Amino acid sequence: MPVTKAVLDEIALTQAEYEAIVDRLGREPNPVELGMFGSLWSEHCGYKHSKLLLRLFPKESPRLVVEPGAENAGVVDIGGGLVAVMKIESHNHPSAVEPLQGAATGVGGIVRDILAMGARPIALLNSLRFGPLDNPRNRSLFQGVVGGISWYGNCIGIPDVGGEIAFAPSYSGNPLVNALCLGIARREDLILAHASGDGNTLILVGADTGRDGIHGASGLASRTFEEEREMRPTVQVGNPFLEKVLIEACLEIAATGVLVGMQDLGAAGFTSSVVECAARGGSGVEVDLSKVPRREQGMTPYEVMLSESQERMLLIVTRGQEAKVKTLCEKWDLHYAEVGRVTSTGRVRVFDGPTLVADLPAQVLTDPPLYAIHGTPPPELQALQSYDLASLPLPQTSPGEVLLRLLRSPNIASKESVYRQYDHQVGTSTVVPPGAGDAALLRLRGIPKGLALATDGNGRYCFLDPYTGGAIAVAEACRNLACVGAQPIALTDCLNFGDPEKPAIAYQLEQCIRGMSEACRVLGVPVISGNVSLYNETRGEAVYPTPVVGALGLLENVTRHATAAFKREGDVVVLLGADQVDGDAAYLGGSEYLEVLHGLVAGRPSLDLGLETRVQRACLRLVQEGVVRSAHDCSDGGLAVALAESAMLDGLGFHGDFQVGGRWDAALFGEAQSRIVVSLAFERVVDLERIAREEGVPWARLGVVDGSSFTLAGLLDLPVEEIARAWRGGLEEGAG
Repeated sequence: MPVTKAVLDEIALTQAEYEAIVDRLGREPNPVELGMFGSLWSEHCGYKHSKLLLRLFPKESPRLVVEPGAENAGVVDIGGGLVAVMKIESHNHPSAVEPLQGAATGVGGIVRDILAMGARPIALLNSLRFGPLDNPRNRSLFQGVVGGISWYGNCIGIPDVGGEIAFAPSYSGNPLVNALCLGIARREDLILAHASGDGNTLILVGADTGRDGIHGASGLASRTFEEEREMRPTVQVGNPFLEKVLIEACLEIAATGVLVGMQDLGAAGFTSSVVECAARGGSGVEVDLSKVPRREQGMTPYEVMLSESQERMLLIVTRGQEAKVKTLCEKWDLHYAEVGRVTSTGRVRVFDGPTLVADLPAQVLTDPPLYAIHGTPPPELQALQSYDLASLPLPQTSPGEVLLRLLRSPNIASKESVYRQYDHQVGTSTVVPPGAGDAALLRLRGIPKGLALATDGNGRYCFLDPYTGGAIAVAEACRNLACVGAQPIALTDCLNFGDPEKPAIAYQLEQCIRGMSEACRVLGVPVISGNVSLYNETRGEAVYPTPVVGALGLLENVTRHATAAFKREGDVVVLLGADQVDGDAAYLGGSEYLEVLHGLVAGRPSLDLGLETRVQRACLRLVQEGVVRSAHDCSDGGLAVALAESAMLDGLGFHGDFQVGGRWDAALFGEAQSRIVVSLAFERVVDLERIAREEGVPWARLGVVDGSSFTLAGLLDLPVEEIARAWRGGLEEGAG
């Protein structure tokens, strides 16, 4: 009987895609097979509208250990026989429906991606976007997401060491919840998600399978929200205490050497796990669903194959070694089930007891059609980019009042009320905690090295100029690493966009990727892993194009690092990246100041990648050679906000004696890129001058760390306590 449009809509397949399936199989698929295709050919699993563009990312590096995109996470060599394993992934749609469980299971899923490589997860970060908090629904989403992240992460004992949060009307009702996990392993202990070796055993460990999450990949994460559809059954339910046990058990099993491969059950559940392992291993599998432990009665083969129940792992075990796995599962009180075996047929054969319910080629299931998207700029973009910012009137309020207002803005205000809910010290490896520096910093046990991590992305910039905004996301993430003294070595990205079938969204997606790719090439940093989240729209309105970049940096000596706070009175404060404080109105383009003070999102951000490279290189040298005591990049809110943050973090004052050229609002609050504020002892200025000269970096003296007041160029004079009070209370004030 021909498949109906309603059935195809349920699994987010088009009629043309269904016809391609029939053509490739030479027959009509049965319902179980069609459900498998729906999941694996979904946007979430198949990357149909983005894979061709993702090939633009540079992937060359002598540190690369596995091919980017080929495994659950990216892997880079950090020396001494160790590798770092890293990935960021979205859980946007589930978090919009059930914020606590959506965010919690996002954390659990990214942790299992790292675990599946045989690496111990050692750190979590997140990048979050919400609508304005004066809206009760947005406030509920914000509180639920933060609660889910803290609940799950704290329970599994992995420190949440950093991240970022931003707010804009475009995210109302459609929050972005991106979770990053970093793991460490010895290179020889890496495990791949491959099913190979005829006769080897497939073992399912962890939670029993229920009906939660069915159609999560195809029905929820691969299309836009429609108010009339009930989404809650597609959201998974997490158990962090079981996840903690699963981590320890799987690492202990891996240490025995009996594993051929390992894979988590995430999006598309059992279907994606067994099919992708078979396809990667160039093999086939036979599985028996009657052996899968279940927590609900009457589950059909369709439901078992597509359930996205959490805390489950698939182990591919050398034949004859099953008893070792069973013994360790019993030790950790984990459910264990032998559910199938590897074959040499290249086919995925699914049984329910004696009944064959699916028989498909593995390679066809993992080879969805790929679409070359063709975008056009939205018609309003040119007018926004060419807006005459120089014609804007200066604010009627004083520069000091403007600064306080910006510090209270939720995008700039302290996020301490959020990160104090996360345990960032568990494991005792955190050197630079959340809020103290531009990137988190972790020590590696037993060796002098450290790893730094940062996440960045500005949707407003990407809305105004997707190419430049994408490049800035990469540049700022790497700049933040340089500020703590870490050499950027790898990136992971999460690309959050609307419906790619709309020309304006396709334009944003393509241009952002092109801009990011160019920045990666110039800065010499590869993209080793990532995720694409499309169809982020509610009632036809898309979120800002929001590419989030997670950056990993390496310090050869973790004690040689910097934080953002000024350290000593009398220290000289210097601006790297410019030889004067320029008040060019163009620097207001896309700035927080422009939106908060003038209610405008307009103008055009700019970036000189050559200057960016030189500034980062100079900053790295200054930190690693011990010349500077603090380093903090200029980003949201511009120079005045960067200086204020460096002053109030340790309660020190600042006296700025620099000259302002042009508009004072653009000079203090414009967001020109490639600028870093550093502080250093007076006697080390000669060393800064030498390094800046050698790297070709302009610089300007801004003033000195001094007293308990914050003064800027005769334009404002405020007690440090007052600016700290505004900054620390802004988020709660915005949340009502």
